[in-house]
Amino acid sequence: MYRHYRYVIFGLLIFLGCKPSREKSAITGTEHKITISALQFSYHEVTGIGYEKGWTRRDPSDVIKVDDYYYVWYTKVKGRSPGYWGTIFYAISDDGLHWTEKGEALGTGYPGEFDSQAVFTPNILHYRDKYYLYYTAVKPTPGNDMNEFENNSVNDFTHIGVAVSTSPDGPFVRCSRNPIISPSVDKRAFDSYRVDDSALVLHSGKIWLYYKGRNLSDGVDGPKKTKMGVAFADNPEGPFIKYGQPILDESHEVLIWQENAGIAALASKSETLEYALDGIDFSSQRLNVKLENIPRAPGAYRPDLVDPQSSTSGIHWGISMIHNGDESFLIRYECKNKNQ
Repeated sequence: MYRHYRYVIFGLLIFLGCKPSREKSAITGTEHKITISALQFSYHEVTGIGYEKGWTRRDPSDVIKVDDYYYVWYTKVKGRSPGYWGTIFYAISDDGLHWTEKGEALGTGYPGEFDSQAVFTPNILHYRDKYYLYYTAVKPTPGNDMNEFENNSVNDFTHIGVAVSTSPDGPFVRCSRNPIISPSVDKRAFDSYRVDDSALVLHSGKIWLYYKGRNLSDGVDGPKKTKMGVAFADNPEGPFIKYGQPILDESHEVLIWQENAGIAALASKSETLEYALDGIDFSSQRLNVKLENIPRAPGAYRPDLVDPQSSTSGIHWGISMIHNGDESFLIRYECKNKNQ
């Protein structure tokens, strides 16, 4: 059953070459030595959320640990359909390799609302004894006579919503029937058509929500021109205020994590490792280190999403996805910084 992806499972190495440098953090005010220079990835099959004929599992969240179990959320769709026809499921594991799917964590919203067609690309944040599940959503294409979703490049806008629970096992209840982040009204903006793929970081008492955006005028070329933006809020339910400018180009399926005093990003479109000491300015410390065979749509195990005071020394493992000629599915990757 797994022969179609064994070639990625063993001995996959990625080397990143960049010279360490020093910068002063705008967040902490301290000088910080950037030490990212070499990452080594290996891949392992998982049970419970791996390949299953007739089903697609894709776009996993970051992984958190609550008590004795790891949790991951992801999009699940029957057959080979993309996430635009999916809902959000979750699974738990005591070792990160053997998972038990627990069921649907969040279904579609009320008919006619922004999330009535599908909910997908989830991510998670624990904040003041509550769990916040962020998700991307679409509704049926406006004007479609069959009330169906076309996945076009004209008026199938995406939005980001959030649901809350007192337990990672749910039930998750929508914080509002309205999205927390929507495409910009200004058609010239980088995110005037799509906002998608939430990634959360806590900085200085604020919630930073990184997301990808597409411009309406890019049409069918939009996916190739995706850029990353960020928005800020005082609490997980918003209101979120956008930074207003793109902060990283070619940034589809971005993985975000805290790397010492700054923010690191693994950008899949450009296939590069990037770094911003202040969490925004990726251009001045442009690593732009080209990668090969990077994990796709990855989420990382991030203790800081449950305890902001936990170690911020990078990422060590997570869950990513496999695209193939059959249904997509999830695998585990491990990541080692060779300098540590």
